[in-house]
Amino acid sequence: MSGQILSHVDEGVLRVVISHPPRFNAMDRFMWRCLRETFTELRGHGDILAVVVEGEGGHFCAGGDISEYPEFRFDEAALRSFHEEDVWPALQALIDCDLPVVAAITGNCMGAGVEIASCCDMRLASECARFGAPIARLGFPMAPREAQLVARAVGELTAREMLLSAAVLGAAEMKARGFLNRVVPAQDLIAELDHLLLAMRSLSPMAARLNKQALRALSAGQPMADLVATAYGYAGERDHREGVMAFLEKRPAAFT
Repeated sequence: MSGQILSHVDEGVLRVVISHPPRFNAMDRFMWRCLRETFTELRGHGDILAVVVEGEGGHFCAGGDISEYPEFRFDEAALRSFHEEDVWPALQALIDCDLPVVAAITGNCMGAGVEIASCCDMRLASECARFGAPIARLGFPMAPREAQLVARAVGELTAREMLLSAAVLGAAEMKARGFLNRVVPAQDLIAELDHLLLAMRSLSPMAARLNKQALRALSAGQPMADLVATAYGYAGERDHREGVMAFLEKRPAAFT
């Protein structure tokens, strides 16, 4: 039975739920396509301020759905199609999202789970979360684009440890290595997430969008001169004026 990518809007936040409980939310091909569609459809939705990515039933994502691998992994063209036409476009859609994206991680976060979390802007985790990419046990490497993504997010040494020794690391260790923003007891994760979202709701959506665009361009190696040439076009925007004037007038800002 195929898994699902569920989504619903809650007080201006899109909750994206990785749902495949019988397999600890392992991603199958259908789910990768749904994930891409979910984030692609976000463009133009001005009523959504942020996105939360989470798993159903106590786990974030245990990796790929191994049960379907014999259908395509043993043919080079089919394998390339899976990674380049299903997996990477979904991850790229997350990366290209101009809204703040927060990962709320519990339980297993392995392989595909680490890749999805690596696309998010902030990562909160429960103390029981476990991270790794032990795919060498299955006899194959991580795809090149995915390996680059993970290495940038977790750090090259951690990526090498995960891929070359099948290391599985706890949440406290991953926070110490800079992958996680916060680690809390499992019972406090929802409250911690709500606290973060409350703070984000008071901020300028325009500022968030421009910050994400700039950080994405810098990560892609875009020349600084190109960024500087267009960096100040927001000068006359309403949110800019509203934020500054609200501060001077000692009142809460009413951003668009």
